[in-house]
Amino acid sequence: MKYKTVLFDLDGTLLDTLEDMTDALNRTMRLHGLPERTPEEVRSFVGNGARRLIELAAEGVDGARFEQILSDYKKDYDENYLIKTAPYPGILELLKTLRQNGVRTGVVSNKPDSTVQELSEALFQNLADVSVGEKTGIRRKPAPDTVLAAMEQLGATREDTVYVGDSEVDIATARAAGIPCISVTWGFRDRDVLIKAGAETFADSSEALLKLL
Repeated sequence: MKYKTVLFDLDGTLLDTLEDMTDALNRTMRLHGLPERTPEEVRSFVGNGARRLIELAAEGVDGARFEQILSDYKKDYDENYLIKTAPYPGILELLKTLRQNGVRTGVVSNKPDSTVQELSEALFQNLADVSVGEKTGIRRKPAPDTVLAAMEQLGATREDTVYVGDSEVDIATARAAGIPCISVTWGFRDRDVLIKAGAETFADSSEALLKLL
């Protein structure tokens, strides 16, 4: 294997979470009398945390009403994030192969840390060595905090670590952490968006990703 440590983004990279996020968002939008959003719109909105998602979905709403919408969305999603969410094809096999080859793996996400832990435990069969989400003292991506925290827990160095993600946020995060990035094309951003963000290495399938690792 080329790398001793592989860190993964969660949404759009390891897990297809789009339907559960869209459903939770649209239930919240209906609750507040706002227009629903299509899956494609939500796909373009996600990647920078729940607050940014609501800023984009409930455009023009601010103040106390915005905070209530955000709170209602978080509550709905927290109660319903495991209904349709599942690993992308080949992901579990990829994680198993990496473990069999002695590669350390970690999950880093802008979701709340408790949600990241629960998703990892429920869906990855304990195949991820560490999981890190947003919490007090750890800034969200594209700040490098979650990546650096995972590297510290794994005893990894920049020289032997790679980051795998699906968005421009992930490219910026890897750059901030000083490690290379592999961009997957099955997630929430189109290839042209990734290219504009500076992506240089692409994987179109889990099999292609394994070859790069």
